[in-house]
Amino acid sequence: MAALNDLLPKAAVRLDVRVADWQEAIRAAGGLLVETGATTDGYTAEMIRNVEENGPYLVIAPGFALAHARPSPAVLRTGMSWVRLEQPVEFGHESNDPVHLVVGLAAEDSGAHTAAMAALAQLLADPATGQALQEATDAEALLAVLAGPDGERDDRVQEEAVREQAVRERAGDERRAGDERRAGNGQPVSAKAVHKILTVCGNGVGTSLFLKNTLEQVLDRWGWSRHVTVEATDTISAKGKASEAVAVLTSREIARTLGEIGVPVKVVEDFTSGPEVDRILRDTYDV
Repeated sequence: MAALNDLLPKAAVRLDVRVADWQEAIRAAGGLLVETGATTDGYTAEMIRNVEENGPYLVIAPGFALAHARPSPAVLRTGMSWVRLEQPVEFGHESNDPVHLVVGLAAEDSGAHTAAMAALAQLLADPATGQALQEATDAEALLAVLAGPDGERDDRVQEEAVREQAVRERAGDERRAGDERRAGNGQPVSAKAVHKILTVCGNGVGTSLFLKNTLEQVLDRWGWSRHVTVEATDTISAKGKASEAVAVLTSREIARTLGEIGVPVKVVEDFTSGPEVDRILRDTYDV
């Protein structure tokens, strides 16, 4: 899996960019993806259309927008861009406006950048790191903050993300094998023996991965990772998978798009906030 420092080259970083509105902010992030060979101009138009069609759900934390669209022929390779705005702009989000940081994401598929998203989510959730990123004077300084002392931070977070994912997959294999043994009659027990929670965004490759990472960290702290699995998905797939889940966690805009799907839909305002997700999980399980 690609690491954050593999996907965000120095040439894809611009600081203190002046824009008039959210469309210009996304065009700035999209332009850097084009300049660094990750996308064609068509992908920038797709990112803007994503907001027009689905609303500002990609403003996933106070001041932070993760601009992206579905994988398409306009994506040449998985990559990222980073645009810090001179003056924040409104995206129309009810609680997280105005936006001062726009990270552009172009994904070839839903898997290659999972660890990079986990690493970025962990970094942005740390107040000290967030302040340092806001105060970085140039691209080199910003990338140094992301990398940490001696360039080790991103590698460490990447390794932790890969290791945690491997542990979860191994636990899932062991759990399924145990369920089959406990069935006694040679038939697997009901899938409801293990709960599933869906994290949902418009495309299933960006903001839902941020929320998935935060939710999995909370489940790890609770010691519930063996009992609850988390799947990041898009709005179309979520409707078909809802019957498998005990709950859906998503943004307010996507919740409106989903409508009534037969399971509780929980709105998360800050996708990087462990305390908020902890509260929502307690409400879901009444604990």
